[in-house]
This record gives sequence, C-alpha cells and structure tokens, in this order.
Amino acid sequence: MSAKIRLYVEHPLGAGQSVPLDRDQAHYLFGVMRQTVGAQLLLFNGEDGEWRAEVAEASKRSGVLICQEQTRPLVLPPDLWLLFAPIKKVRTDFIVEKAAEMGAARILPVQTEFTNSDRIRQDRLQAHAVEAAEQCGGTYVPEVADLQKLSRLLDHWPEERQLMFCDEAEVGSALALASETAAQAPWAIVIGPEGGFSEAERKRLHALPQSHVVSLGPRILRADTAAVAALTVWQQRYGDWG
Repeated sequence: MSAKIRLYVEHPLGAGQSVPLDRDQAHYLFGVMRQTVGAQLLLFNGEDGEWRAEVAEASKRSGVLICQEQTRPLVLPPDLWLLFAPIKKVRTDFIVEKAAEMGAARILPVQTEFTNSDRIRQDRLQAHAVEAAEQCGGTYVPEVADLQKLSRLLDHWPEERQLMFCDEAEVGSALALASETAAQAPWAIVIGPEGGFSEAERKRLHALPQSHVVSLGPRILRADTAAVAALTVWQQRYGDWG
C-alpha cells in the first residue's frame, strides 16, 4: 500500500516509535482524509528524516501512529535566510510558502520605514511553512521568526553572513553577485516593501560590508514576485539546485 499523505509531527521518529496525534491531526486524517486503522502515511519532524508509519489507533479526537521504516534521510537546505517586509495577508502567506518550498532555512519578516504592517501572526505563518514542507516533499521546516525592525537586525548582523540586497532602484543594472568562493558562506536575501526602501535604508544596506547589490531585471517587481525571483537567482548560483 503506497502512502500518499505526508504529515509534520513534533515528536521523535524511529523504528517502532509510537506517535500520538493531537485533535487537529486526528480530525484531518480520520475526518477529512477518511483514513482508518492500517492506513499508511509519511511522517517527518525536521530532525529524523521521513518515515513510513501505520495508523494503529483512530478516533475523532486522537490517534496513534507506529513508525515502520525510514524512507528518506534528513536533507537540510542551504544556510539561507529570507528577509522580507510583510504585505497584504494572502501575499505574505505566498512568500512564506514559496520560501519554504524553494529552500530557505530561515524566514524573517522585517519592519522597514515603508512597511504597511506593524504586526504579523507568527504562528499562522509558521503553519503555512509546515504545510508547504508537507506538500513539496521536504524533510525540514524553516523557522518563521517574529516581526522585527530591519534596522535592529542590521545592528547585529553576523560578520560572516553575506547579504543579497535586491534594490529596486537598481532596475536594469547588471547582476552583481560575489564570486563562487562565497558559495561556502551563509547568506541572506533582503526584499523591500511595496513602497521600496527609504533612502536611509538603501544607504545603510549599500554600506554594509557583506552586501551584494542585485537587480532583478528591467522591470519593478511586486514584493512577492521579487522574493521568488531572488530565491531562484540565489539557488541557481549558490544553492542546492545544481
């Protein structure tokens, strides 16, 4: 019997390990997906790889799964952060989902001078990252950090972490990423808000020693489009797509 459902669990996984289900997981598996005792599915927890499991107990509010065998080892993404300014709800959800699918290791919403939103639902965005990992076959779920000021983050920027600065003011300029030797370094990508970066923010980002200013083509992109484009550019150059 092939397993068609993938489920993220916050529980250790290993041969013979029993995995209890909470109420929401039980409702999804047994109420929505109509699974019963004996059904097989795939589990992952971001640490122990992917495991085939069988439903041992099933009820409306709880259940128990038993791990049988590992089907895939843990595959970690590159050490890449995505910094972005939250926009409208649906499009912020889209950015988080695509970042998880495309291999970001950490997702950091940042508040800039022109950011429209001053708060986020971190738990909801984390849930979107989990769902994206479940659907794309990933064995790792990136952390979605809580909203923080870009200025504060730059105050304590790690010395070794390179920064791909997608500057909308550089539209049409040549792509300017570092040499292949930078592929071994940890990286981050920063995407501005709908209104762009302020002049003060642009000056500070340009002055950062780890900053690599990049144009994303001859047209100004929406923030959610820019995030996907930037992740694609970085993955093709330095990431795990090759």
